[in-house]
Amino acid sequence: MPGRYPTIVYTEEVMREGMQIEDAKIPVSAKVELLDALSETGLKQIVVGSFVSPKYTPQMAEIDEIVRRFHPKPGVMYTALALNERGVERAKQYAPPLTIVRSKRPQLRVHQCDVFARRNTNRSQMQEMALWPKVIAAAVESGVKEAGIGTNATFGSNFVGDFSVDQTMAFLEKQHALWDAVGIKVTSVSIGDPMGWCHPVKVEDIFGRVKRRWPEINTFSAHLHNSRGMAITSAYAAIKALNGDDTLHLQGTVGGIGGCPYCGNGRATGMAPTEDFMHMLEGMGIETGVDLDKLIACAWMLEKMIGRYAWGHVSRTGPRPIKREQQYDANAPFVETIEQAKHFKLGPKAYEGCIYPWDKPITSPYLDRVQAGLPTYEPDGAWPWEEAFFPKPMVPAK
Repeated sequence: MPGRYPTIVYTEEVMREGMQIEDAKIPVSAKVELLDALSETGLKQIVVGSFVSPKYTPQMAEIDEIVRRFHPKPGVMYTALALNERGVERAKQYAPPLTIVRSKRPQLRVHQCDVFARRNTNRSQMQEMALWPKVIAAAVESGVKEAGIGTNATFGSNFVGDFSVDQTMAFLEKQHALWDAVGIKVTSVSIGDPMGWCHPVKVEDIFGRVKRRWPEINTFSAHLHNSRGMAITSAYAAIKALNGDDTLHLQGTVGGIGGCPYCGNGRATGMAPTEDFMHMLEGMGIETGVDLDKLIACAWMLEKMIGRYAWGHVSRTGPRPIKREQQYDANAPFVETIEQAKHFKLGPKAYEGCIYPWDKPITSPYLDRVQAGLPTYEPDGAWPWEEAFFPKPMVPAK
């Protein structure tokens, strides 16, 4: 029987998507240190950067040195972005440790926003679609059996406004029909969101319609940005819209940093913070194999590199303190700053000297129960109004 959730393939993008919008003067040594630390977290796929022109992306000018100096960890797949054949040839010099990803499933793609396509790739939407026949012809010639369809700027555009799900489906229908015409089965679909317009309702609707319209599609991808705080909720909607027969590809960045200089939001664009996303998955009962404590350490390392707080939340408050040894001291003083909140990892020294306003130590019968290894409440046990410590009478006398 298929599982409740799809198989999730997660790719860590902080070294590429994150660094491409940060200061180009961040030292290579700091980037290598972060990449090595990420390799020890349990993440299975990490993008190390981009082989692109330093004229337009100076942050990637030292990608060769980074790849030469970092320490690959067995079992981790390291990839890099290459937008053209020249970039691919540069990347091949470092394979291994890099894996040159060449999908056996050709895909038709198009930006729904023509303005963003022109700003981002210096190519119009019409030019993108004009390349489809060449992609299809090459697929037919090579005898491939499966193909993909997809759109970018799927949800809306900072330059021309909202895109409805009906509009997205029209693009996907056209692409699917072209593959149908040559007898190649469509088994994957991708949606992209460079400008942070994603919304869980739309994600659920798109993936739901795709599954109903084309049941043979079982591989899904959603590249989601977080400009309006919707990336994690949209990823959750994608997970819930699929099932155990499906595979879902998602990406994010430690600290939630990232962005595209062409979209108009700069560093505020962000992505789903990896530590927050993994924390959500674990709360859903989905095994990640990722060490949250090590991810949080990576987020703190990143913040020192960029000189400011990143966008994540779990790195500031820690995971939900479920186990007794993780729970906060009931007699901790006031905790007011983000640095003081790091006591979840650094211990009481993080809030030494803070205000302590209570005349006597905080006590609670429920705290006693938890410290004794008992649950706070028991569904079949006594409840507060039945306990001896509850003030009597419960109802005022007449």
